[in-house]
Amino acid sequence: MDLDAVRAFLTERLSEDERRAAAGGVPLLEEAERLGRLHVLRSDDGTGLLLAPIASPGEPVSFAEKAPLLRAEIAVADEDTLRLLATAYDAHHGWQEEWRVQQ
Repeated sequence: MDLDAVRAFLTERLSEDERRAAAGGVPLLEEAERLGRLHVLRSDDGTGLLLAPIASPGEPVSFAEKAPLLRAEIAVADEDTLRLLATAYDAHHGWQEEWRVQQ
């Protein structure tokens, strides 16, 4: 799997989500969380984020708070994390089936 391609895809989608949020729309990442495809939580110490593959209990993290943290994570994330985050955008025409989370 080309991790650089996934990183570029995710960075572009996150930028689109930031523009969507700035225009008053719902970011696709937020929609994916609402649909239960993944869940973004605060870390126990409150300084970072955790990605969970299913809806998990915890206080929701606002998009404005999680966007910069996710942007930084995309740059260094491992393959599993990138695959999980990519599921938020699997309806996008640029998404690749090979990025699907392995079951």
